[in-house]
Amino acid sequence: MTKYIFAITLFLFSFIAQSQDFTTNRKLKTENNKPFTNKQGSQYEFTLLKDLEATPVENQNRTGTCWSFSSLSFMESEMIRKGHEPVNLSEMFIARNAYIGKAENYLRMYGTFNFGEGGAFHDIPWVIKRFGIVPESAYSGLEYGSDKHKHAEMEQALAAMLKVFVKKPQGGKLTKSWKKAFTNVVDAYLGDIPENTENFTFQVDGVTYTPKSYAKHLDLNMDDYISITSYTHHPFYEKFVLEVQDNWALQSCYNVPLDEFMGIMEGAIDKGFTFAWGADVSEKGFSSRDALAILPEDQSTIKEKGKDDVFFSQNGAEKISNAFMQPVKEKIVTQQERQDAFDEQTTTDDHGMHITGMVKDQKGTKYFIVKNSWGTTYNQCDGYFYASFPYVRYKTMNIQIHKDALSKSMKKKLGIK
Repeated sequence: MTKYIFAITLFLFSFIAQSQDFTTNRKLKTENNKPFTNKQGSQYEFTLLKDLEATPVENQNRTGTCWSFSSLSFMESEMIRKGHEPVNLSEMFIARNAYIGKAENYLRMYGTFNFGEGGAFHDIPWVIKRFGIVPESAYSGLEYGSDKHKHAEMEQALAAMLKVFVKKPQGGKLTKSWKKAFTNVVDAYLGDIPENTENFTFQVDGVTYTPKSYAKHLDLNMDDYISITSYTHHPFYEKFVLEVQDNWALQSCYNVPLDEFMGIMEGAIDKGFTFAWGADVSEKGFSSRDALAILPEDQSTIKEKGKDDVFFSQNGAEKISNAFMQPVKEKIVTQQERQDAFDEQTTTDDHGMHITGMVKDQKGTKYFIVKNSWGTTYNQCDGYFYASFPYVRYKTMNIQIHKDALSKSMKKKLGIK
């Protein structure tokens, strides 16, 4: 998920002091019963419905690894939900092993498959089952002389190598050396890991672990985590392979009707389960600066000032509309309209995030609280934002969730035990 790159530095700007009436700071809103808002001067008045525990917001910086940041953030919240101490897991350990898996798949598909920085939520179970997981302290993935993640040079070098390999220039067949050469380049940028990961050891609180023993220590069963979506080009209550480029591992999603899909998400939060959220963030109503993702019924009210064609299809452009300063009527999208947007490719597989709670505004519209991975300085909500139910209904690609967040009746419909 997400082939786009986001530069947080575009959003480093100063903010005015907070309003005396409302707080915009995520950290403060659970400390009192006052309404809170999305930005200084806004007339949005949010009331907290549910706020679940999450680890600190991180910064994916100049990488397309939102899928790793968001899904691991979800797994970190799962640790907390299960009563364990919070941990900071290594996004780059996941990315490193996924890069190698993507390369193998690309070559098996004779170069006709996708290769890039993007990925999907189910890549995390794919990696953890095979290789385990490590904490950030054991593998930061910063071997290229930077304290921030930047993958452009590495990604282009890896892609160039694969273009050579796929041509099989040495006698019309792949040599046994290609994988070693490819892996050496990945490790030169992200950090060396032995071919047998059982030889990679590290200590946490005085205990020595390998990636697999640490994964076992975390007490997270990867078979408990499922992906769910809602589209009509496949039967409901069955699984299908979601047709997006970043689904390189060809993993499946459960398919449910849209109203039930929304019910699963809302019900999960009510029951204390967070979930990873994959969505299109190229809509006019998505504004990272304003900490809102909304779907105004009248889209013409949103105008853009300036452009940011490089990052997220105008996401960085300043947007001017009363819709970001006070609640407006939002469009309620039908199942067919949602399907049409997917078929017409106006809903695309843009970005992975982590949903950690719910609020409602003064007009009764509900919003999910969304933890992003673009750092904490680009808006006035500590790197979080609020996504309205209409926006989520329309622009959600899929979610990753613990199966126990589903109702007994939904499990039965999907054949989940």
